[in-house]
Amino acid sequence: MDEAYAACRVIARREAKNFYYAFRVLPKHKSDAMCAVYAFMRKADDLSDDESMSLEARRAAMAGWLEDWRAARVGGPTNDPVFLAVSDAQKRFAISDELLEDLVRGTCMDLEETQAGTTVLEDASLGASGPKSFQVYEDFDKLYRYCYLVASVVGLVCIKVFGYSDARAEKLAEETGVAFQLTNILRDVKEDAERGRVYLPLEDMRRAQVGLGSILTSVMGRGKPACVGPLMELEADRARAYYGSADRLLPMIDRDGRAALWVMVTIYRELLEKITANGYSVTERTRVSTLRKLTILVQGTAMAVWFRVTA
Repeated sequence: MDEAYAACRVIARREAKNFYYAFRVLPKHKSDAMCAVYAFMRKADDLSDDESMSLEARRAAMAGWLEDWRAARVGGPTNDPVFLAVSDAQKRFAISDELLEDLVRGTCMDLEETQAGTTVLEDASLGASGPKSFQVYEDFDKLYRYCYLVASVVGLVCIKVFGYSDARAEKLAEETGVAFQLTNILRDVKEDAERGRVYLPLEDMRRAQVGLGSILTSVMGRGKPACVGPLMELEADRARAYYGSADRLLPMIDRDGRAALWVMVTIYRELLEKITANGYSVTERTRVSTLRKLTILVQGTAMAVWFRVTA
């Protein structure tokens, strides 16, 4: 089991970017569990996103992987270190099969021909360099469901590991996940558009008087970023409101898990504010610098030590 967790930690250290900084301030048994969950999630994401394979091949690979995991979790033989570690983490922290199934369900949404709640719009603004058909979520309620499956479920798994006793924490964790995913959406407008997906809701586009063509020409650097600013600001304001749920969640988390949540929220919140400070430019990905993340990690480590010595 130690070897299985170590393998998961290698994956998390290499791939987790923002999240691994939070894992490092947890007690080892909780950090191991978070690395296991992340490695499980990473494998599902990689299968879903592997554009070297056709959509049909990715679906088949995902189905085969899911079949192997479901067999392993009911005691079937497996040498997969991720399956071994995540199964152990489930038992230690009462992480239900349903939560992990929802996590995979969110990942698999990108393997659907048309995602539920979206409408398909045609636009040739990307020219030969990109798709002409784009899936756009119809309204925020439908986007919220997507955010729940791809991010809120992760939040619900995280608080199982971090620890909590107040049931109200679950709704707050759900909304914190929405804040994170809205931040990701604002960061990844260009990358998503190049894959034929626009996660800025059509209802909001109309409200802000921003058309799909304006978003796509901005992605290509042919339009002024300011033209999409009102739409981006609308979603940023939504994200800020949901980060308020993170503030209310923090004191509900067990003391030895609280610093990890603080690190996650602080990094993501700063990412949102950097996107805003950059004028909502959609031509490149905004990032929080490694130096700044290390500074937040040091602050989180000090917080974790304080909680331990004052327990």
